[in-house]
Amino acid sequence: FNTAGDGFMLEFGSSLGAVEAAFELAERCEPKVRVGVHLGDVVVQPNGDLLGHGVNVAARLMAQAQPGSALVSADVRRTIRGPLAERLVSRGPLKLDKMAETIEAFALGAVSIAPVPAQTQSGGEPVLAVLPFDNLSSDAELQFFSDGVSEEILQALARSSGLRVIGRTSAFQFRGARKGEAARLLKATHILDGAVRKAGTRVRVSAQLTETAGGAALWSEKYDESLVDALAVQDDIAAKVATALSAVLAQAPKDRKIDPHAYELYLKALVERASASDDGYRRAEVLLEEIVALAPNFAEAWACLGAMRIMLLPLDRDSAGTPRYNAALAATKRALALDPNCASAYRNLSNLKPAFGEYADRIALARRSAELAPNDAVTVMGAAGALICVGRCKESSAEVFRGAALDPMNPLGATGVVRRLEALGRDAEAHAYVDEAIKTQSPSLWTMSAKFILFFNAGRYAEAANYLETSPLGGDAEFGPALRVLLALPTLAQEQRLAFFQSVLEPVPSDRPLTLTNCMLAVRFGCADLAFGYLFSALDTGRPIEPWRGRTHYFARSSTLIFVFNLVDGAAFRADRRFPTFCARVGLVDYWRESGHWPDCADEVPYDFKAECETAAREVAKA
Repeated sequence: FNTAGDGFMLEFGSSLGAVEAAFELAERCEPKVRVGVHLGDVVVQPNGDLLGHGVNVAARLMAQAQPGSALVSADVRRTIRGPLAERLVSRGPLKLDKMAETIEAFALGAVSIAPVPAQTQSGGEPVLAVLPFDNLSSDAELQFFSDGVSEEILQALARSSGLRVIGRTSAFQFRGARKGEAARLLKATHILDGAVRKAGTRVRVSAQLTETAGGAALWSEKYDESLVDALAVQDDIAAKVATALSAVLAQAPKDRKIDPHAYELYLKALVERASASDDGYRRAEVLLEEIVALAPNFAEAWACLGAMRIMLLPLDRDSAGTPRYNAALAATKRALALDPNCASAYRNLSNLKPAFGEYADRIALARRSAELAPNDAVTVMGAAGALICVGRCKESSAEVFRGAALDPMNPLGATGVVRRLEALGRDAEAHAYVDEAIKTQSPSLWTMSAKFILFFNAGRYAEAANYLETSPLGGDAEFGPALRVLLALPTLAQEQRLAFFQSVLEPVPSDRPLTLTNCMLAVRFGCADLAFGYLFSALDTGRPIEPWRGRTHYFARSSTLIFVFNLVDGAAFRADRRFPTFCARVGLVDYWRESGHWPDCADEVPYDFKAECETAAREVAKA
């Protein structure tokens, strides 16, 4: 570089490096400086000085910049890509001093946040969206690193009270140019955004908290730390944001230093976990095993390892006592030993409960998890699911709606709301809600299938068929054929239905599990004797019982009963007088009698539900 009076000139080998340095100098130098950036050929003088037209353009751009800001020429803007480039805002054509030409210049805009109308914001409670921090590292593949830092800050804030934090699935849909839409679409009162740059064993993090109503920056800070202190940086950002929003943040574990390689592997594991697939869970498990070997006191990694092992357990049988179950339990207990307030570890313990039994313990553990992470959508929905599995659906409704509001762009949450509204008899609201979700969220077979089922359950079969064939649902290799079979059922004669359900429910091949939702469907279409016969036979013989056909990557074995009570589809199943016997055999009647919390269906079925349950419980006790 060279100097001239109170100015200085810097040369860079890359446009991106020059732009990053320009904005960092403009933001951090005191007193405030002006910076201009241009690209062009130069002549190197014997003393190392640089001359040429490009130097003159950069100097004149600098002269037109405001103190504490930088101007970048269009030639430079065209050569860079990525989040930083997307944040460059045109300042229009500029006439440069003592030059005939006019050039377009760009400045770095803070994330442009459209003001959120007051009526769309939460009634007094701040609603925070933590957007994915921009990756300013030279390697674009390090996006996982900046995403991971953002997610960890989000998870720390999810443990706060007096604040609503939008979930990852929703917030992370807003990147680059879309960040300006986040406040409006997520109905957020505040936005936390920033940037991450990793260089070797050091990490630079900048973060800014903005109030969306007026665009005012409430807090901002920059960190330049060793990766060893990365967790401490995340905790500090979360604590300062919570303070700025008058929220109460749960105490983070002490001694948060971490092996840098372990930290980087952990952020990669979070990406694999988010894939929600068996392969992704297996890759995450391998990474997490390496992480806890490097950082044996890293509680979050132990809890995440336990969760991955749980999600890989079979859905058609309880696994207690097996090596994989024991490994999941051991990882979870290790997390709690390191951090007694680890919300995800309590969620793991809840998910490790059996499908049929220990209901009170499961509910207590799920509730403890939600108390510790009141803003984590997955945890809140897990607590709601534990209640639904014992028939306390109306009681769960508030948590279902709150969980979906915490992650408003998540199709799973939207589907949960639709099913709850349908079960409450609010079909018009359910249709309006799912239509809005399909319009605003990323395309999802979950929300589209929820729309189809609304038509189907209401007996609007022609509309269901039309929707199936005119939406992407019909072209899906798994959903399309299955839903066409469902549409055919109302048209079949009773003998044909019996033959169909016989083929679906019989144990051929001999190790085929019995699917609980197929039993419910058989009852609905007049084949109750067949369905309950197979169901009781499976309980007698130990034939595996799975909740639904096919593997899902969002539910654990402990959620097997969730569709029995949560769906309109199961109304006929619950209305059959053999249903209390099923409930007695899977331990539900014991739970209801001991807790005093009887299911909603006790007041809905056409018989004395409690009396039938008492009779069934006595018969089961005699057997």
